[in-house]
Formats: sequence, C-alpha cells, structure tokens
Amino acid sequence: MTQFDLFARGDIIPVGLDYRDDILSVREEAALIADLETVAVAPFRFQGWVGKRRTASFGWRYDFDAAKFGEAPPIPDFLLPLRERAAAFAGLAPGQLAQALVIRYDPGAGIGWHRDRPVFEHVAGISLGAPAVLRLRRRTPGGFERAAMPLAPRSIYHLSGPARREWEHGIAAHAALRWSVTFRSLSGRGKLSETARQVRSRGQLLP
Repeated sequence: MTQFDLFARGDIIPVGLDYRDDILSVREEAALIADLETVAVAPFRFQGWVGKRRTASFGWRYDFDAAKFGEAPPIPDFLLPLRERAAAFAGLAPGQLAQALVIRYDPGAGIGWHRDRPVFEHVAGISLGAPAVLRLRRRTPGGFERAAMPLAPRSIYHLSGPARREWEHGIAAHAALRWSVTFRSLSGRGKLSETARQVRSRGQLLP
C-alpha cells in the first residue's frame, strides 16, 4: 500500500511523505515489542509539563526542559536490524540514522502539533501494536492545509523535504496501547553540535 491509497480523493499529499505497510512480520513485531518492554521509558517532559506518553532516547536526545541537545546511551543492539530496514526505506545508510526514540503510548496518549527539532533531519517512524493516525497541517494565508494518514501496525513512514520542514505533524490519541520507534538523522546543525562535542572530548584528553 502507498500513501496515495491512504488519502481521501482531493486530499493534499505532502511532498516528502512516504509510507509502507508491513516492514516487519507479525512474529518480528511481537519479538520487538517484548524487547521494548525491557526499555526504561520515562514520562515525556516539556518545560515542566508531563505528558501521557513515555519515552527513551538513544544515540542523541533533546532535553525540552533545559532546551539542550546532547548524547544519549547507544542504540540497543536489538534495534539495529530495524534501523537497517528504516534506512533502506528512507534511502540512507544505517549510520546516518544516529538517533532512536522509543515511545510507549498508553491508552489516551498522543502527540500534539509539532515539527521535530532542527538538529534532526530525516524522520522515519515505525508503528507497533495498535493502529494510529498521523495528522499533518501546513499554515496558509487562509488557515491550514490538512491531511491525515492511518498508520497500520508494522508500518513505516518517512518525512523529508517539505513534509519535514513545512508541515507540522502529530499523532491522534487512541484507546489501546501502542509503541513506536522513530529514527532520525542529524541535520547540519546537529552535526555541528556533534563536532563541537568531539573537539571538547579531545581537549579533555590532552595532557
């Protein structure tokens, strides 16, 4: 199934949005969820506000309370095969997907309108467990252009170009437990942060 099958006739399809069903088998999904249940997820925090969803970042993380971008624990080995599939779908090398974000959506949880932080570039999200709806909107002089794309279990979407930079997106709240794994590449700004960190690290090692 393509994204063109998922939008109603007349709906705008954001340029840079790609979608595919069944990037995993049912058995692979069950095994992956079992591994994700061992991850220490914590309530999402934003400037003192605590959300319903629970998250864990690997590779890199963005602290919304402190407005800081920094290193996180390495991406777990059990996520690396999934990263390879996500990278192939997005047309990237696996190593370019430098960050993994695990999210557990308890019943009633979702994500409000947002764009991913500018330290990140490509965004590839894999849905697990319950289905969900990816909502998108773009401001226009007369209001907003809007679209909504169902996310089936075991599916993947990729945001790049205008869909990544011009459109906001969010996940509608849903009634059942759901997991997602989102891989992101670093933008030019993110790579500058990484280079600065490496320079500082080398400086600390000097006699």
